Amino acid sequence: MAMRTDWLSALAAFETAARYQNFAHAAEELHLTASAVSHQVRKLEARLGVTLFQRHARGVSLTAEGRRLADSASHAIGDLDSVMRELRAGPDAGDTVAITTLHSFVHGWLIPRLPRFTAAHPGIRLRIDTGFALTRFDDGGPDFGIRFGPGHWPGLSAQPLLEERLFAAAAPTWEGFARIRTVADIPTHPLLADLSHFGWHDWFRANGVQGADADARIVFSDSTAMLEAAAHGLGIALAREHVAAPWLEAERLRPLPGRWVSGRRAYHLVHPGHRHLRAPARVFRDWLLAEAAQGPAVPAGMDNARP
Repeated sequence: MAMRTDWLSALAAFETAARYQNFAHAAEELHLTASAVSHQVRKLEARLGVTLFQRHARGVSLTAEGRRLADSASHAIGDLDSVMRELRAGPDAGDTVAITTLHSFVHGWLIPRLPRFTAAHPGIRLRIDTGFALTRFDDGGPDFGIRFGPGHWPGLSAQPLLEERLFAAAAPTWEGFARIRTVADIPTHPLLADLSHFGWHDWFRANGVQGADADARIVFSDSTAMLEAAAHGLGIALAREHVAAPWLEAERLRPLPGRWVSGRRAYHLVHPGHRHLRAPARVFRDWLLAEAAQGPAVPAGMDNARP
């Protein structure tokens, strides 16, 4: 059966719906109505003579035939998308990798390691955008993102990069530093926090501290600002080990008593599930994974976590 051009719109609607397994979410990406997506899928089913989705009260799910077509369509569309983006960008942009991530991750983990990447891959340029919003991966957008969260974002493929542990830290020059001898001493001093879902209440509970006043005096939207505030003696920060490494290495912050506790979230590499990464983006991704596999650069003797 020869592929006809009038199949392409129906195939695109099916691939998007298969990726989300939700017609409404597919409609939002395609700027259509859910009924229009459903119509395109039914038209494709009629032409193929097979059922691609099982419809039920909770939504839709792929049949075996639908899964087979979805896998093939995803690879084909991804290959086309990659080539067309490279052609549209022109020859000078082919080796530029664009990523979106958090400022704290760039400052605390990525920048100290980037000289190794630029030395090993002088032909690859990087464009690094920072922000809190999960960027839309539209035409001209980033190749992939690095995000901190549970690892599940609709329409995106997520690959674990780094897990984080949290610990209490303060400036060794801060007047209250020497007075903290046990975990129970920590809540009697000013607490600093960021907007992480794992907070002081969770950390105290994991360390067996009951009835502590765990409300932070100052909450920052960015972890970098929180750590810098702690380094200036404003209080005790609930720090993440990867982000806080530069402050520890410079001895502007030191860990306080207590276990280093694993959080509920981690850093992930994310990109559209239907899009294949371009060759230079794959190189940068593989380098990030290799760097992460080496573990955190925490100064010797500073990790007081119990096994």
